[in-house]
Order: sequence, then structure tokens, then C-alpha cells
Amino acid sequence: MKTLRETAIGDTVRVVKVHGTGAVKRRIMDMGITKGVEIYVRKVAPLGDPIEMTVRGYELSLRKDDAEMIEVEKRA
Repeated sequence: MKTLRETAIGDTVRVVKVHGTGAVKRRIMDMGITKGVEIYVRKVAPLGDPIEMTVRGYELSLRKDDAEMIEVEKRA
């Protein structure tokens, strides 16, 4: 499966699963990234970290290590 880190700029994807455990997974979910939510990747910083996206109508920046834990599928 594809992760959020591998998603191209301008793509809209749907979250399939959030991997990880404990506080890291809880923090990601508290930001609104849960199963089924759509994410639009707006831009990626020059060195690839962080990734800027739109989630549930607000702007969010996420480190690439955290983005690696989010399994996504291309929106149909």
C-alpha cells in the first residue's frame, strides 16, 4: 500500500489505516487524520520535510516520519 509520504503534490487521497502505537498514533488521530478522511497534499518543503496538506478544511503540516505511518489510497 501507498503511504502519505509517497503521495504526489496536488493529489487527494483517502486514509485507509493509521499505523503506529501509543502517543504518536493518538497525536496523528487528534489532528483529524482518521480512517476514511480525505487529504489534499498542497506542497512539500524543498528537502521533503514537512508535508503541507488540507485535512477536514484546515491546513496541516506533518513530518515525513509521521506521514510514513499513514496508509492511503488514491481517491476514485
